Amino acid sequence: MITISDVINSINYETAVEEIKDFILAYVEKAKARGVVVGLSGGVDSSLTARLAVEALGRGKVTAFILPTKATPREDVEDAVELARMLGIKYYMVEIDPILKAFENIPEYDVNDRVARGNLTARVRMSILYYYANRHNFLVMGTGDKSELMLGYFTKYGDGGVDLLPIGDLYKTQVREMARRLNLPTRVVTKPSSPRLWVGQTAEGELGVSYAEADVVLYALEIGTPQRRIAEVTGVEPQKIRAILRRVRENAHKRQPPPTAQLTKSRLYTKRAIKGGQLKT
Repeated sequence: MITISDVINSINYETAVEEIKDFILAYVEKAKARGVVVGLSGGVDSSLTARLAVEALGRGKVTAFILPTKATPREDVEDAVELARMLGIKYYMVEIDPILKAFENIPEYDVNDRVARGNLTARVRMSILYYYANRHNFLVMGTGDKSELMLGYFTKYGDGGVDLLPIGDLYKTQVREMARRLNLPTRVVTKPSSPRLWVGQTAEGELGVSYAEADVVLYALEIGTPQRRIAEVTGVEPQKIRAILRRVRENAHKRQPPPTAQLTKSRLYTKRAIKGGQLKT
């Protein structure tokens, strides 16, 4: 029987922390970047990511942006500010509702389409982070975890549009455990996950399964359990397993670069046409 404890305890946390820190430092140095910028939401993923970035690079090379809308609970903003101060990093707060308001002028804008508006919100946030990163030769630090990436629970070119994903190989339940071990605030560690793209949104409510259920199914899949046996070895209801696997399958495009029409057999791309790195026609 595979349990959530098996998932949580499947990694060595001390080793994982050091590997993530080494990854961050090596990636930033290879890119010859001056530092990283991260969006702080007040949730566990962004809080852990910021903490690891500070330990890897030093507080002077990490900048945070807190980007609330009217849908953002006050406690999330408070938690994000508290964490930035605890880490000793520079942070900016930008209310983005006025920016979103400007998009109401585009054709067929529907203020009641909360999914489209929510994805727009995520893309506006990422645009702000990239503007700052471009100005200062920083990298945009992603905060997505393995559960979100596998389930496709992120906005393409929004919170999914980043330069590196330090915690992208940690399941959500592992993220919470690592955050707990690193003494992040209890309220942050235990807070229900939510992108906060609209009022009352929660990740588990939208997914229709708990992260404990999702993680144990995804872990079973990862270690090679045949799909027909996942219900038997995890105890998760078959309809929930089907929903999880459907998300993994249908959102595969989010985890891949855009497809390209392959023209390599055309005249322009034959070995004969290319010489010395120059395209000869």
